[in-house]
Amino acid sequence: MRLSIAFAASLIAGAAAHATFQELWVNGVDQGNFCVRLPQSNSPVTSVTSTDIACNANASPAAGLCSINPGDQVTVEMHQQPNDRSCANEAIGGDHWGPINIYMAKVTDATSAVGSDASWFKVDEMGLPSSSPDYWATEVLNDNCGHFTFTVPSNIAPGNYLIRAEVIALHVASSVGGAQFYMSCYQVNVGGSGTAAPPTVKFPGAYSASDPGILINIYTQLNTYNIPGPSPFAMASPSVATTAYPTTATWNTALQPSTVPTTAPGGVSKPTAPPSSVTSASGTGGHPSSASSTPASAPTGTLAQQYGQCGGTGWTGPTACVAPFTCTVLNPYYSQCT
Repeated sequence: MRLSIAFAASLIAGAAAHATFQELWVNGVDQGNFCVRLPQSNSPVTSVTSTDIACNANASPAAGLCSINPGDQVTVEMHQQPNDRSCANEAIGGDHWGPINIYMAKVTDATSAVGSDASWFKVDEMGLPSSSPDYWATEVLNDNCGHFTFTVPSNIAPGNYLIRAEVIALHVASSVGGAQFYMSCYQVNVGGSGTAAPPTVKFPGAYSASDPGILINIYTQLNTYNIPGPSPFAMASPSVATTAYPTTATWNTALQPSTVPTTAPGGVSKPTAPPSSVTSASGTGGHPSSASSTPASAPTGTLAQQYGQCGGTGWTGPTACVAPFTCTVLNPYYSQCT
């Protein structure tokens, strides 16, 4: 059970514990912040009726698109201060306990789409993993150096998307307007040949200030928790365990970089129209390894489009490109048609 002294401490530490989702990883490959719409500050949004609830306040479009495929493992990374990737600091501190939500929205052009105009579907969530003792998704985030990994749905349609990563801090949520929303939007292009169009919600609109997962006193024993928003598409929400949640990191913190890449990594492309046809790939799961890439060879039946993936560790899709583009090895994990 959380004690009242913890509540008092949270008020004192709150201002110093604000945070921002800053970087993205695709199948364990660091994409840096080339495709994230970084907000102007690490302060939270507190109004669920403001257009800022979509992609944060004054967030500028990013310069590029990160390339992903259905089934890929995508990791969002949060830290308190810009460009601070140290695992010595909590990703979000000050007892900012609460859930994590991941949404996606199909858009015509991810570099210019307005988040509050987009139609969003949830792809993953984590609320209260354990009630013995109460242990929150943000504590799991801190265990893993700010990383949260989700799987891109296997059958969504190709094209440009926004990814919305969100933490809801509930440390002062016992009164209306007390919940704090920390979110960033990422610009991506999804390959594959899926056709699914999941049901969607709007931001603002998806949340009410009085939702039971938003207006809540977390300083009492909680055996259940209602995660705000719709149910995730094509996955079941994790149940609340009645045993202690393991605090061992599942992210390989030993491989955590100390800096943000200054050059575009594999999987990041210049803004372009979505490809008309790209074969999907299964996610490799996990994180960077010492495995080397497989050199590009003959086509496997389909040609990758410009900026599409054409090779890399675990890649099973096309290994040749439509003319006049060629398959270029960017790193052991990713080759791209350029």
